Amino acid sequence: MDWNSRRITAILENALNEDRATRDATSSACIDANQRASATIVAKEACILAGLGCIPRIFDVYAELDGAINSHYEVTSHPSVFDGIRVRAGQQIAVIRHNARVILSCERVILNFLQRMAGIATNTRQFVDAVEGTKVRILDTRKTAPGLRVIDKYAVRCGGGQNHRLDLSDGVLIKHNHISLAGGTVPALEQAVRSRRGAQPIEVEVRSLEELHLALEHGAEAILLDHVSVEDVRKAVEICSKREKKIPLECAGGITVENVRSYAETGVDFISVGALTQCATAVDMSMRVSAA
Repeated sequence: MDWNSRRITAILENALNEDRATRDATSSACIDANQRASATIVAKEACILAGLGCIPRIFDVYAELDGAINSHYEVTSHPSVFDGIRVRAGQQIAVIRHNARVILSCERVILNFLQRMAGIATNTRQFVDAVEGTKVRILDTRKTAPGLRVIDKYAVRCGGGQNHRLDLSDGVLIKHNHISLAGGTVPALEQAVRSRRGAQPIEVEVRSLEELHLALEHGAEAILLDHVSVEDVRKAVEICSKREKKIPLECAGGITVENVRSYAETGVDFISVGALTQCATAVDMSMRVSAA
C-alpha cells in the first residue's frame, strides 16, 4: 500500500477534516501546547492486523493541515508486528511519541481506520481459512464504504483475499441489468466484443446451466455463477473443463463461512464475497496515552 499516494492522502485528509482535528477544543483547553506524550495502541481482541502504515501518515497529513512547525514524532512497532499477521487480545500494536495535543486530536481517526481495516482483514481470513487446501481464491467486490474502496480492498489483501475489480473501468462484467437493457445475452455479448477496450476478458453473469450454455456459445470468456446451487456449480465446472479454451469460473451470492468450502470443493476458480467488506465488524482497539 502506498500511503503517500494522492488518493490515500485525500482519504486521510477528509477524515481529519470531518473530525475538525486541527480545532480540537478539548485538547487545546486542557493540554499545554508543548506537552509531549506517549501513546500505546492495543488490540483488545484477537484479529488480523491491517492499516499500520496509516498512523505516521495521519500525523503527516495533520501537520500539513495545521501548518505545524514542530511536528516531530516517532511511531514504533515490534519487528514481528506488521499488516497481515494475527495478533492476540491485549497485544501491543504500536507506540507513538508525539505532541500530546496532536496525539489526542488524531486518536479517533487513527483508531477508526485501524479498527475497520482489521475487521475486514479478520473477516476475510475466516473465509480464506475455510477453503484452505482447495485451489479457489477468495475475491472481494465493489460493496465497499463510499470513498474508502482502496482502504477496504487493501484490508482484504491483508486478510489473504484477492481484489476483484477496483472500479467499473477494470473489466467487462455483463450482469443481468446489462443483458435486460441490451435485449438479451446474445446482443449484449456481441456488442461487448465489438466495443471492449484492449484485451479485457468478457465475463458474463449467469443464474442457471441454460444461461451458462448460452453465454459460452456466444463468446463469454469468463463466467460468474450467481446464486447457483453447489450441485450446479459442480456441473458448470465439468462443462467448462471440456472447453478447448480455459474459462475462469467465479461464483457468488448467498455464500457464507459455513458453506464456502462446499462451493470451493466443486473446483470453481474464484468465490467472490461482498460480506468481506460489507458485513465486517470493527475490531476493538484502544489507545492508552500518558505524559512522556
